[in-house]
Amino acid sequence: MNIFDAHCDVLMKMYIDPDISFLDSDKLHITKQGLLEEGGKVQCFAIYIPEKVHPDMRFQAALAMVDIFHEKILSEPEMKFIKTKADIDSLKEREIGALLTLEGCDCIGNDLLKLKTLLHLGVSSVGLTWNYANLVADGALESRGGGLTQFGTEVVNLLNEKSIWCDLSHLSEAGFWDTIKRAEFPIASHSNAHHLCSHPRNLKDSQIKALLQKNGVIGVTFVPQFLSNRDSSSIKDILKHIDHICSLGGERQIGLGSDFDGIEHMVENLTSYKDYHNFINELNRLYSSEFVKGLLFGNFTRNFPVKKERF
Repeated sequence: MNIFDAHCDVLMKMYIDPDISFLDSDKLHITKQGLLEEGGKVQCFAIYIPEKVHPDMRFQAALAMVDIFHEKILSEPEMKFIKTKADIDSLKEREIGALLTLEGCDCIGNDLLKLKTLLHLGVSSVGLTWNYANLVADGALESRGGGLTQFGTEVVNLLNEKSIWCDLSHLSEAGFWDTIKRAEFPIASHSNAHHLCSHPRNLKDSQIKALLQKNGVIGVTFVPQFLSNRDSSSIKDILKHIDHICSLGGERQIGLGSDFDGIEHMVENLTSYKDYHNFINELNRLYSSEFVKGLLFGNFTRNFPVKKERF
């Protein structure tokens, strides 16, 4: 089955360690070989700037990750750059779509031109924050819990204008509500249900319902801390979050955002992309083929914005 995975941190790992090979490195959870073996069809690659990078150097780091994306990901013969819905629809057998995303607007400071530059370079989804505050909004772990700033409103307006996904994962609760009112193309690329696991990164039922009402998609993530309140998590815990989101009306608006390569602790029997078959086997045992196809691929694909202009 084809898989659309809405979030990973491969670029961060390859930025930190330039010797890592995307082809088959055992230092990566996601490799080209793993994608080919498991049915990977579209993989989102996040530009995430580690906190240790000095603020004055963060935009340069973002550009370095764009370069890695082009030089070390897209250089692989089967990898194809995804910028439009038509690019996804035209993927051939054994071709894998690579979609560039931004996780947190820290690297743009208060400069909208920097964000425009990243959009010109092919970024198709923009997460407003990571866990803490920046000049756009507060993140989920920022104790202040503030919402969208005036500059943040300008950022969301630009994403609306350019038909770009506005990723609500990592936002503070106030930031979520400010943004969901304005965003025309909202998603939550890698978030789970707060009802089942009370981590501040997870979304409450009212937030999930609001996202669904705006025709957004939520990507269930494999981060153990977001799956259960125990020390370890299993595939059964992922299924519980899927069931809960479906109970809120999300059957056709639920997908996957693994967060592979951005996590240290893993779900049992799902320790890398090469274990996806273990998860899919459980899905096929419990759900209809139509639902499984939508969860794995169809729902995020159908939701991909049709751009008002191409640039």
